[in-house]
Amino acid sequence: MNIVLLCIEIFFARIIDVSLGTIRTVIVVKGKNLIGSILGFFEVTVWFLVVEQALTTASSNIFVVLSYALGFATGTYIGGIISTKLVKSKYEVQIITDKKVQDMIDKIRDNNMAVSILKLEGKNKNKYMLYVEVDNNKLKELSSIVKSVDEHAFVVVNETMFVHNGYFGLNK
Repeated sequence: MNIVLLCIEIFFARIIDVSLGTIRTVIVVKGKNLIGSILGFFEVTVWFLVVEQALTTASSNIFVVLSYALGFATGTYIGGIISTKLVKSKYEVQIITDKKVQDMIDKIRDNNMAVSILKLEGKNKNKYMLYVEVDNNKLKELSSIVKSVDEHAFVVVNETMFVHNGYFGLNK
């Protein structure tokens, strides 16, 4: 029975430490180094305690190894979900289309998103580039709008590191 409890403990501890590691990585990439360092402290503390227990028992039981590995995989998954919910991101979306441009613009604006429009000269016809800056929680909505108007629109999405003024500057 002790080995079952140890496996459960290792599994859940790995979920905690790997989730912290995933969130820490995302936060550091976003430039929040102090918060990342604090999370790293707790991550490594939990990891160290778990590794000690796992290594002293793993040679005699495959279930310890499997619970360690399964906890790592589950922690990676959960950490990814948590980081997308907690860490706010902004995305620059460029949409190039030649179909129903005004319909797309109206739908984007009706959904409380700002859009700038550039007229483009293509080889065979004129097109429009719509430039939209959105929070991560609006990206799916914007994608649905674009697909509903022009499923063949060319769309490029880039994560934005810094936004100053403009639509976001007015709505903080």
